Amino acid sequence: MNEMEVLEISREAIFTLLKVVTPILLIALFVGLIIGIFQALTQIQEMTLAFVPKILCVFIMLIVLFPFMLNQMQMLSDMLFDKIVSGG
Repeated sequence: MNEMEVLEISREAIFTLLKVVTPILLIALFVGLIIGIFQALTQIQEMTLAFVPKILCVFIMLIVLFPFMLNQMQMLSDMLFDKIVSGG
């Protein structure tokens, strides 16, 4: 295994990581933005108001997107296992 193969595996792992976590992070960002705007408009500065809906939305999206996330991780694992079996 040379440097190019290591870089290719690292690149694929980083892209898989980005594909898996980006939807969850975008949902958390969007919900946080909406709640922040609501808090600014109503002048309610309660921490649980920002925390609980964000956690619930992230948890629901994890359940909804789990098959996609599992598929992406499985594709990366299959590629790595194929490289291990073929000897590099």
